[in-house]
This record gives sequence, structure tokens and C-alpha cells, in this order.
Amino acid sequence: MRNQFLIGLAVAAITAYSCIGDFSVANVIAISNAAELGYAPQVSDERQIKITATLQSIAKEAKTWDVEVIMETHTHALSDGMENTSVLIADGKQYKPVGWEGSPPGGHHRKGLLRFNAIFPKPPSVELQIRLIGDPTPRSFKWRLK
Repeated sequence: MRNQFLIGLAVAAITAYSCIGDFSVANVIAISNAAELGYAPQVSDERQIKITATLQSIAKEAKTWDVEVIMETHTHALSDGMENTSVLIADGKQYKPVGWEGSPPGGHHRKGLLRFNAIFPKPPSVELQIRLIGDPTPRSFKWRLK
């Protein structure tokens, strides 16, 4: 009976692992940190480019709202200027980033913070759109604000 339980548990774990795909300790830590901040990471994996965007903590007195962006590919250089390809949308209005602090264009892995001026009054939700060179439509990342 115990052996059947352990075999069933192992099969369930393998099935869950295969359904999750790119699941690593680093991803678990990133998701855990985001959960502490209150905003879950959003992922877009298209055209062999994976983008993970995580809205950072938004304090009442914050002058900027930051979104951590991680881009990964193994096919070509990530040469997009993030300040020019990104927009934050709230209540139907678009906000351009005021800066990018992170990896410069080029390479296969980039990470940094997109900074936007804080929006007042705080909207109920925000959407980050990133349109990379060659993307037919923007990639969309949405969060409900607390």
C-alpha cells in the first residue's frame, strides 16, 4: 500500500513538472519574492523570446512605478531599446517610461527596471505592453492594483 502511494506521488510530481515547463529554483525564488511584493510575475514566451515582467511594490509616496523585465532568447540578439518599445496603460491612457535601468541592447539575456512616473489617483489595474522588433502585436502584462 505504501509503495503504491509513493509511486503515485512520484507520477504526480513528474506530471506536474512536465506541465510547468521551465521550472527552476530561480523561478520559484522570483515568484516567491514577487508574491511578497503582492504582484505576480507575468510571462510571455513567443517567437523564441521569453519575457518575464514583474510589477514592483507601489508605495503611496513613490514617485515612480517600476517593472522588472527579464528577457531571454537563444536565437538572436535582444537589440530593442526598452524605453521605445514599452508603454504602461491605466484607465485607457498610455504612459511612456521615464527610464530603463539595466542591461543595454544586445546579447541573449537582459534584465532591468522600466521606470514610469507614478499615476495619481491609483487606477484599479495597469497593463504593460512591450512590442519588440518583429512582434505583430504587443506583448501584454496585466496587474490588479491593491
